Amino acid sequence: MINFEEELKNFQPSYEIHEVEDSIYNRDLTDLTDIMQEMMKEAKINSNHLR
Repeated sequence: MINFEEELKNFQPSYEIHEVEDSIYNRDLTDLTDIMQEMMKEAKINSNHLR
């Protein structure tokens, strides 16, 4: 039978995982909310020009 407590003590995260985490957290990513806000601004500007 597997002793999970012992296995957890021996666990070491992969170095590549830390590299990926750092690169993700250090980037300023555009998310869906940012895109939608920009689209709403453009739609408002375009509708004002049509009037």
